[in-house]
Amino acid sequence: MNVNSAPKGWPEGKALAVSVNVMCEAWTDDAAPGIGPMGNPLKAGFLDTQARSWGEYGMTHGAPRLLDIVGDLGVRCGAYASGIIAEKWPELLKRIDGDGHFVGAHAWMQNTLPVYQERAEEEADLKKGIKLFEDVIGKAPKGFSSPRGTFSPNTCELLVENGFTWHIDHFNTDLPYRLDTAAGPLAAVPFTMEINDLPIYMRYGNAPQVYSETLKRIVDKYDTIGRPPAVIDITAHAHVFGRPFGAIEYKAAIEAVKDIDWVWMTTHEELAAAVYAE
Repeated sequence: MNVNSAPKGWPEGKALAVSVNVMCEAWTDDAAPGIGPMGNPLKAGFLDTQARSWGEYGMTHGAPRLLDIVGDLGVRCGAYASGIIAEKWPELLKRIDGDGHFVGAHAWMQNTLPVYQERAEEEADLKKGIKLFEDVIGKAPKGFSSPRGTFSPNTCELLVENGFTWHIDHFNTDLPYRLDTAAGPLAAVPFTMEINDLPIYMRYGNAPQVYSETLKRIVDKYDTIGRPPAVIDITAHAHVFGRPFGAIEYKAAIEAVKDIDWVWMTTHEELAAAVYAE
């Protein structure tokens, strides 16, 4: 493992590798997002119907809006989807795939984290999601993201055993690297939080424009730290920045970098391929 140097598949002359992502998240019928716009949490044991309705917006309106934006800008993105979406909103997955983007797995549902599961339960959910993706879009996902970015001690090995080639639950590096598991290699692709609507807007309460302004500042000042090779993600959750106020900033962030000659507009899929190019 070398987390400090760019893989051989990294193109010359490119400092920042910018990946554009849409997170498509869903919950089981008896659950709701743990983070919502209301400040007063419900009593324990009661379904937060407001948060649930707010979360469903991502599948009905948010994701299509974000896909329209990347399509208009001519940028390829990646979409990570909860497996349960293949049951409830299969047409969305078909749209993502039909538009030329990849569909990555985002666990079975957002209210069950792999870190809480026994190995057999985690693998069963993984296989269930793979089968549904194959039924809907005719192909199995190759990339994986855990809810909360929190994987279990078994996740990486299970991913390799079930045909995955990359994993984005890795925050210990600026660059993708090869991770060796007992089952074989896996590309560990960093998933950066700097341009991500959940921490910037939902957790810390910044104004929406901080999202795009942060990326513009990174680009404007990057030469002051020597332009080291690194990955930067532009990530929107469909139920959060898929709304008009966020979609405006999502578009502005992409526009700020997409035509810079030393920026590599890429995807996690291509970053994983760069690792295997070694």
